[in-house]
Amino acid sequence: MSTFSAPKGTYDLTPPDSADFLAVREAISAPLRRAGYGYVETPGFEQVELFARGVGASTDIVTKEMYTLTTKGGDELALRPEGTASVLRAALQASLHRGALPVKLWYSGSYYRYERPQAGRYRHFSQVGAEALGAEDPALDAELIILAADAYRALGLREVRLLLNSLGDAQCRPGYRAVLQDFLRGLDLDEETLRRVEINPLRVLDDKRETVRRQLTGAPLMRDHLCEACTAYHEQVRELLTAAGVAFEDDPRLVRGLDYYTRTTFEFVHDGLGAQSAVGGGGRYDGLSEMIGGPALPSVGWALGVDRTVLALKAEGVTLDLPARTEVFAVPVGEEARRRLFGVLTQLRRAGVAADFAYGGKGLKNAMKSASRSGARYALVLGERDLAEGVVQLKDLDSGAQSPVPLDVVVDEVRAKLG
Repeated sequence: MSTFSAPKGTYDLTPPDSADFLAVREAISAPLRRAGYGYVETPGFEQVELFARGVGASTDIVTKEMYTLTTKGGDELALRPEGTASVLRAALQASLHRGALPVKLWYSGSYYRYERPQAGRYRHFSQVGAEALGAEDPALDAELIILAADAYRALGLREVRLLLNSLGDAQCRPGYRAVLQDFLRGLDLDEETLRRVEINPLRVLDDKRETVRRQLTGAPLMRDHLCEACTAYHEQVRELLTAAGVAFEDDPRLVRGLDYYTRTTFEFVHDGLGAQSAVGGGGRYDGLSEMIGGPALPSVGWALGVDRTVLALKAEGVTLDLPARTEVFAVPVGEEARRRLFGVLTQLRRAGVAADFAYGGKGLKNAMKSASRSGARYALVLGERDLAEGVVQLKDLDSGAQSPVPLDVVVDEVRAKLG
């Protein structure tokens, strides 16, 4: 046991569990790559101001949850609490928006928020995200939602539900905001929530406390205040999803925890996860580029939680079909056999076969135990007599059947057997 352990609210990924995380990342990113999304990676920290402006100064993320630090040079930095603002900043800095639009990007990485740790909510967590920058098109909103839904389906998840809403735009939202503020000012709310009513009243609709939720029953809803353009846009998104066979539930109360969303807003939830039911979500953010000093760049995107998705798989009892870590296990008996078999092992790996070796000079019995534990399909056993005859024993670890194979063709023979 080391003197040190992982900081509170964080986790280590170690085998064998880490294989599920890699498989989830792969399953989420594969549909994106097929749809023309290019990979982007940004630093783990950014200027605090990027998040204060982009995510919103009144959000919990910025007021309570950011890990901030001051550099030796006096710069104020923050560990990234989310991906969109960073990705947009990177795209603008690289002038990607001056080329063909939309700019389609996907990313994967760790994010950091100082929160009370609980199941499915950590202070360091992993996400895969996607952003499509520079086009105002309902087909783009639909594309991203379909790609996420397809990723969940490919993983074998059946109980992920999609919630959908529209938050309007700069034309219709201000009118709704005023009506909502009037309603909220009449409620019995604590001081902090009343402050939020003045800065960002939509966030109050997202309050999880029962005392607040009870009072929100008659709250005015954005869908009754959408302008014609937003109504038509949202209708197209809904039609495209329906045509693609992606089921959704209209949720007029759905707001996301970030200030930058406009129009299409969505969340993927899983009821098997308890209080932290969201496994991912996103929406359209047409004004974010201007908020961080860029040109007008209407955009849409999402982020899916890798750890939450793994929890959802466990809740549904889904076992992922993972590739074997080891297909062939090599067991030498004697020093000369060890040298010769290690050469075969290297050839096997270079030929694309997952192979491992009995290291540490184990005896035959212990080495065969290691072979069984490795999950390999075959063992290659080489002894003194085999060496003299120029063969190696190929043993099927499932059936126990064993046959000699000439050493100079063993790589081809193994590949043929593994298909």
